[in-house]
Amino acid sequence: MKSDTEFVTWFRSVTPHIHTSRGKIFVIAFGGEVVEDGKFIELVQDFNLLASLGIRLVLVHGARPQIESRLQADQLETSYVQDMRVTDAATLQCVKEAVGKVRVEIEALLSMGLPNSPMANAAIRVASGNFVTARPVGVLEGVDLQYTGEVRRINTTAILDQLRQGTVVLISPLGYSPTGEIFNLTLENTAAEVAIALQADKLIFLVNTPGIQQQTESGATLLPELTVKQGKVLLATMETAIDRQPDEDTRIYLPWALHACEKGVKRAHLVSRHTDGALLLELFTHGGIGSMITRDSLQIIRQAGIEDIGAILQLIEPLENAGILVRRNRELLEMEIERFTVIEHDNMIIACAALYPFPDDNACELACLAVHPDHRKAGIGRILIDHLEDQAEKQGYRRLFVLTTRTAHWFVERGFSETTPDQLPQLKQSLYNYQRRSKVFMKMI
Repeated sequence: MKSDTEFVTWFRSVTPHIHTSRGKIFVIAFGGEVVEDGKFIELVQDFNLLASLGIRLVLVHGARPQIESRLQADQLETSYVQDMRVTDAATLQCVKEAVGKVRVEIEALLSMGLPNSPMANAAIRVASGNFVTARPVGVLEGVDLQYTGEVRRINTTAILDQLRQGTVVLISPLGYSPTGEIFNLTLENTAAEVAIALQADKLIFLVNTPGIQQQTESGATLLPELTVKQGKVLLATMETAIDRQPDEDTRIYLPWALHACEKGVKRAHLVSRHTDGALLLELFTHGGIGSMITRDSLQIIRQAGIEDIGAILQLIEPLENAGILVRRNRELLEMEIERFTVIEHDNMIIACAALYPFPDDNACELACLAVHPDHRKAGIGRILIDHLEDQAEKQGYRRLFVLTTRTAHWFVERGFSETTPDQLPQLKQSLYNYQRRSKVFMKMI
């Protein structure tokens, strides 16, 4: 019974994520290692699930290990310049063969429909084609990269036509020129430019590490989310810190993720390819398991509206039941909703508080402060108090007070001083509950 209840609770919790994802375009990029290590079947099952939820998928695959194997079989040497392979005519032939083999293997796995499996009745349609026009990179660091190219243009119309028909679009790291030449492209360049051209909702790189990691004295720390500005600062810091050089995934993929977000892609993600179900965990849990990059901060502070009543109740009811907050009349809550301020993170309300003015006493009461349990150690309460203190000051008030029974030290640490009930505004004194015996804290602003 417990497992059944947990399943129902979990299923209901992912519903908002499913609603917001339906009809959106996700560009998912993965290297040839994903196909080579034998775990691609599980990933295909996740692709099938995403497609069944109405998500429009564009898959961009790499083939570096397969190309390396093909070059070794032909005893051909290869070299790199700025993480790009130097592609001469002989190498290009190996690239074409390796990429073609990988693409066919992916198409075969996407075509599975075995009964009694997650792919039963899947019927995924896959479209590949000359969607990418490329040009030669040219000479870098004195080396002619020859048939190594970069994306020049994406045939957006053709890709969107396929997506509207419910087809999964599969793009290989090859580009074609108007003169009929073929160019070897990098996975990251191809995926980012495809996502930009489509103005995709998400660009997801499946990588070897858990995500973007910041090196500290105590070890590597995963950064679950960061803005473009923060990402640029991080890269600059890593490049100048000799003992904290970025790992290969961060060095290669983060710049392209930042570029994509700057050019209109709503979000970019770096997620470990080694975690089974990583895509689902990243997309359908609020915290995710990898790193997410956005152009602007996902966190906003705003005045509450009537549509926020349900979310506010979810925050305050557990605290009311524990006796930390005084139970509020629900009808009164609706009437006073304009007094409330909320912090919203990625479309989820994670904190709330109310500000009640007492003009005759030049004071404001800070009330009903509540923070979601998952965010209580992230400084959210402090951010909310600072915002409301600023709002009260702008309105000309000079005193901010709060009544509390359980969080006295927390308010003291934020500049409040304990006082007595007789220092409260006259109207508030008449409403003071002497049985509850809340402590009174005041702050001059």
